[in-house]
Amino acid sequence: MKTCDRQRFHCEETRAFRSRLASAEPFTVSLMASVSREKYARGIAEGFAMTIETARLVLRLHEVGDFDASAAMWADPETVRHISGVPATREQSWARILRYSGHWTLLNYGYWVVAERETGDFVGEVGFADYHREMQPSLDGIPELGWVLARHAHGNGYATEAVQAAVRWAEAHFAASTQIASMIAPENAASVRVAMKCGFRFWQDARYQSGPVLLYIRGVSDHE
Repeated sequence: MKTCDRQRFHCEETRAFRSRLASAEPFTVSLMASVSREKYARGIAEGFAMTIETARLVLRLHEVGDFDASAAMWADPETVRHISGVPATREQSWARILRYSGHWTLLNYGYWVVAERETGDFVGEVGFADYHREMQPSLDGIPELGWVLARHAHGNGYATEAVQAAVRWAEAHFAASTQIASMIAPENAASVRVAMKCGFRFWQDARYQSGPVLLYIRGVSDHE
């Protein structure tokens, strides 16, 4: 094949590939959570189940405008005392928000902003993730429920209310056989109480990043 012919063939193949890519239907991958891509696409288009309201809170997807409040929360030593113990930089907090959005795109679940229903003020974050943590037992493929509240929102019962709302969302969107895990620092008694109130049971002791952790688990169909 002459050089000009090879170049022409390459250009035609490239155009054909781009055409196929442009017309391809987007798809998403769910490991243990059986949410159809049709339901997810409809949810994005219509806002179905992407926003949750409780008596005092609104759980909604993150927006760029949430960055400052989220970064301030994660930079507070008191907030991260039982999570990593190290305040996050703004760069790390921005990467976290992008990771939240990536979860929704690829796995059909992720994290929400927790805001006060009356004021709209940012008070924290709650949601599900699959971090592929390097630990035993492996949590790969198990939606891991986590929550964090800004310091000014502590002591109001918001964590329990937000976690209960997330669990109800899971009941409606995950397969009935799905197991949900939660990893909590042993000294974080407040989060242990929240987990127990929301139907989690102690699973086992483990270690993550050289530190001890407690693993809690519950089935989606378990009653609180």
